[in-house]
Amino acid sequence: MIKDAHDFVWCVCPQILYNRALVQLGMCAFRHGMIKDAHDFVWCVCPQILYNRALVQLGMCAFRHGMIKDAHDELLDIQSSGRSKELLAQGLIARHDRTPEQEKLERRRQIPFHMHINLELMECVYLTSAMLLEIPYIAAAETEGRRRMISKSFHHQLKHHEKQLLVGPPESMREHVVAATHSMKRGDWRQCKEYILSIKAWDLFIDVEPVKTLLTRKIQEETLRTYIFAYGEIYDTLSLQSLSDMFELPLKSVLSIVSKMIIKEELLASLDEPTQTIVLHHAKPSKVQSQAILLAEKIGMLAEHNEELMKLKHAGPWNVPGSQQTGSSRQQQSGWGQSNRNFRRGVQVQ
Repeated sequence: MIKDAHDFVWCVCPQILYNRALVQLGMCAFRHGMIKDAHDFVWCVCPQILYNRALVQLGMCAFRHGMIKDAHDELLDIQSSGRSKELLAQGLIARHDRTPEQEKLERRRQIPFHMHINLELMECVYLTSAMLLEIPYIAAAETEGRRRMISKSFHHQLKHHEKQLLVGPPESMREHVVAATHSMKRGDWRQCKEYILSIKAWDLFIDVEPVKTLLTRKIQEETLRTYIFAYGEIYDTLSLQSLSDMFELPLKSVLSIVSKMIIKEELLASLDEPTQTIVLHHAKPSKVQSQAILLAEKIGMLAEHNEELMKLKHAGPWNVPGSQQTGSSRQQQSGWGQSNRNFRRGVQVQ
């Protein structure tokens, strides 16, 4: 039916409406899981708002098909901006520098309510994807002594939860994800699954049961990886059959996950096929290596900080958010600066 609609649009619509109709067809294909057809429809010159909406639909479609990394990457820009409602044309953010005419134009660009994308579902998909990517990496980075942040908003939620003095049972969607994160760190995949699947936002998907089944499988696999990273130093050998029973995964799946970890050099171990065990090789870094790793981290942070400063310098103070000043304030500041310079010169001459 989507191909028939494309042929109809090609025959009837002019070029401007044709581009918009292609993006709408792409979003419809994303909702029904037709990723290849959707890519072909969206591959055109389209308005920015429709492009953002298609990008969100692409990320949610990739999540439903188990492509967690792709889903996180697609939703990262929209979710980390802090103004997803405005980027998707589903609401306006109060701004003082906007004239009444500009506000009218912005209101005309708003999407009707019946076409809105559920922001809670989008954030739930993003935070769950970040959890499945971030927690195994954190567990691996603690043993290696280096850490790179994948999702800043996910870390912000964790820090906000840690600052609370009194922690009760989870109520909101974010609290459920944070509680599931702590369960995954401990290796308790059953509790993590209960927290994640109890989120009501999942019911907004078209096919709920396949998504929940896929989520359960991903939680089992990533919790297995987290458990090996976190508690690998305690063991000399690990039985594949014991891991299979603990995480309720087939023996072939456990063997495949461990083999990928060894091939990617994430785990220093070897497989003993006759006994079906994992032989762990404990190689702790020396003091010089640990100091070198810390030095490399600090240099990387310094380089990122310098890049941000250079961007702000080239952008100028008038392009930096929150730095817009009136003419009187600029003149006042320039006057104070000139007086300060004259005062310094007088001190130096004296």
